[in-house]
Amino acid sequence: MDRRSFLLGTGGLALSQLLVGCAGNKQIKLNVQLLKGSVPSQVVNQFRQSLQQQVQLKFAPVEQIRDLFQHLQGWQNKPQAADEQVWTRFIPFRKSQTTAVADLVTLGDYWLKAAIEEKLIQPLQEAEVKQFKQWSALDERWQKLVRRNEQGDLDTQGKIWAAPYRWGSTVIVYNRDKFKQLGWKPQNWGDLWRDELRSRISLLNQPREVIGLVLKKLGQSYNTENLSTVPELEKELRALNQQVKFYSSNTYLEPLIMGDTWLAVGWSSDVVPILGRYPQLAAITPQSGTAIWADLWVRPTSIAKSTLSSQWIDFCWQPAIAKQISLLTKSNSPISTNIVASDLQESVRNLLQSNQEVFAKSEFLLPLATSVVQQYESLFTKIRQG
Repeated sequence: MDRRSFLLGTGGLALSQLLVGCAGNKQIKLNVQLLKGSVPSQVVNQFRQSLQQQVQLKFAPVEQIRDLFQHLQGWQNKPQAADEQVWTRFIPFRKSQTTAVADLVTLGDYWLKAAIEEKLIQPLQEAEVKQFKQWSALDERWQKLVRRNEQGDLDTQGKIWAAPYRWGSTVIVYNRDKFKQLGWKPQNWGDLWRDELRSRISLLNQPREVIGLVLKKLGQSYNTENLSTVPELEKELRALNQQVKFYSSNTYLEPLIMGDTWLAVGWSSDVVPILGRYPQLAAITPQSGTAIWADLWVRPTSIAKSTLSSQWIDFCWQPAIAKQISLLTKSNSPISTNIVASDLQESVRNLLQSNQEVFAKSEFLLPLATSVVQQYESLFTKIRQG
């Protein structure tokens, strides 16, 4: 899935490559590749200050989750120096084909199954997890999300493969001025079918997201495994398709800003940063629940576990630090924080203030069998072709 394999730019909080400490060969090092904008530079500086010894920290921001996944693949398949053609070693200024293997990498939860299946990452050690002060305080849903078997599927007896550090959701964003004229505001998925919105909506070009929101409207799960058990689904999808001006996963906000569409469905990581800049826009989380995404720390297979990488994960889970990550990157935290309404800009308050009732109704997009994924893709294509 392409979720956030593109970003519209996350403002001034994007972490430029940060290298802290001297470069002595014997110095302890931590090399982290992270999604750009997902951790504030202030947090990295505070981590350095919290350590008892001098260390070298290298935090390299990467634009897209897809690129981070490809780095994991490259590290797994990189040729050994002995396997290189001898003559290629003497090419002047030849660039390395891959970057140095990182100790930790950001990965989206949707990519976790593939990373495990392809053996690109290793599980966190049980003893390591027991030392994390906040692991037991994590909501059970987060613990279940990262506990997987060797095929990458959820397994309550499986190993722990990742550490979530922030999350967001699929939201509805709309033009306040247009809806003021209509005399109502969208509150839930069912509002997308209202007559006034015919050809006024842009949706994500994602079968799981679009079919999922229809399933949610019908009281079903985003992760329904047999679509034929929902007889009203195709009819509802066809009706929704009539409302859609276009489908896009990377340019759905521009027409909304320009007034060409009145409402869009998108990811909070894209939507939240623009709300302050465009006061005519507002966003809501559907009351019946929505799809949730998470950013996770994972450890590449080819890297040795380090105490410093464990310390970084634990540091991100400290309530005060988790609060900073949440506020400064305008996202949600898997750790309970004491964020109150006054901490948040009014434009993003209803998206970022914890609403346990809506969270309980929301769902992660879980791995589905290939045959089931094909069901979703086939139905989505059929509907769009009319």
